[in-house]
Amino acid sequence: MSKSTTTSDHRESLLRMMDAADALPGAAALRTRSYELLNLPAGASVVDVGCGAGRAVAELAEQDARAIGVDLSEQMLAAARHRWPDADFRLGDACDLPLGNGAVAGYRADKVFHDLPDAGKALAEATRVLAPGGRIVLLGQDWDTFVIDSDDPALTRTIVHARADRTVNPRAARRYRNLLLDAGFEDVAVEMHTGVFTDKTMLPMLTGIAEAARAGGAITAEQETAWAAEQTERARVGRLFLALPIFAASARRP
Repeated sequence: MSKSTTTSDHRESLLRMMDAADALPGAAALRTRSYELLNLPAGASVVDVGCGAGRAVAELAEQDARAIGVDLSEQMLAAARHRWPDADFRLGDACDLPLGNGAVAGYRADKVFHDLPDAGKALAEATRVLAPGGRIVLLGQDWDTFVIDSDDPALTRTIVHARADRTVNPRAARRYRNLLLDAGFEDVAVEMHTGVFTDKTMLPMLTGIAEAARAGGAITAEQETAWAAEQTERARVGRLFLALPIFAASARRP
């Protein structure tokens, strides 16, 4: 198998995962809420940082915004341009955006800041590209706060925390308010939207965090197997329970 084929397969697998996430109960409503929090006038420019395959960019454009998608991944941008050929997608980093000073009225970042080692630097860049009075919206989950029912709560706690520890900035979402205040933003508000899952939809994510915990040495292979088997059985008989709190923070640039 060629390298290009392997890369293509990985991209398609990632796109399928992203599409599945976008289709989860409440996901579309949360995206819509983020657009409401931006409160953009018709025709205003907005940047979606970490745009991935571009769904939010397309939806913002449907609401008469001049949406710009920025992502670090050439693969994601290629997929986004294929799906939304009329949209504006650009290669760029959250800490070095391909935009001029005061170029946009809105800034949106969904599930991005947990991957950033320096959230303050990214918010300084957000301040630079936002026009005075511009709105910022940050969305994301706290990686230490997965609520999972299990017969072994101690092991579950170890698995959740071990997976969080493999994330660059796992508690960024709980810090959104203070990060925005530190960066000089005003009218800072935070909402929490909790997704509750009780079927097999999220089983791959659960077995994935157990695999990551085992790979990091936090649990043994036997513990991973047993915990994954329990969650798989719970999913089979309709007894799985996972709650994911998602934080949505909004603010205004002075």
